[in-house]
Amino acid sequence: MKILMVLTSHDTLGNTGRKTGFWLEELAAPYYVFKDAGAEIVLASPQGGQPPLDPKSNEPGSQTDETRRFEADEEATSLLSNTARLDAVDPGDYDAVFYPGGHGPLWDLAEDRISIRLIEATLGAGKPVALVCHAPGVLRRAKAPDGKPLVEGRKVTGFTNTEEEAVGLTEVVPFLVEDELKRNGGHFSKAGDFEPYVLSDGLLITGQNPASSGPTATRLVEQLANR
Repeated sequence: MKILMVLTSHDTLGNTGRKTGFWLEELAAPYYVFKDAGAEIVLASPQGGQPPLDPKSNEPGSQTDETRRFEADEEATSLLSNTARLDAVDPGDYDAVFYPGGHGPLWDLAEDRISIRLIEATLGAGKPVALVCHAPGVLRRAKAPDGKPLVEGRKVTGFTNTEEEAVGLTEVVPFLVEDELKRNGGHFSKAGDFEPYVLSDGLLITGQNPASSGPTATRLVEQLANR
């Protein structure tokens, strides 16, 4: 079992002057779900190398047992500092793809043609793709084989409008994940704000928020085990 995890390379939070990037829990919790399941894990990002960490995700209130485990894990931090360039990745080498969130993906991965082709090729090859929190927003330009939006008619979830409002970034982000998934015809549903929630629709798995990242990864492992 070989799993590709795709991280953002974008580090600027709109015009706020603040930094963003990937959300640490959304990398760390799935990483250990995959690791503990015996998977080989490869990390990639558009620019390669060290992807930017959203500093808020490493504040004391956002830390978890998994984030602390990750930061103390030399193998994990070495992988993170040396991510592969996304344009050097062959989708055929992997059994599944997982996208952690954070606000960064809304700016780069959502518009990245290589990322879009990766998602389309993976699903087209009968392999699962899982995305959590803001990462489902990177599906906005992905297409199904018939040319329609990939999420059209599919059950999906992601960071909700009310969650974005709660973190005060509704007017900062380039688009709202919930609105964009709905605009593209997705059947969007959600749990309460910041509560775990995961949806599967065929090979597409989406999770609502940081608390959903571990359960989303678990759902992906279960799907691979049942193939």
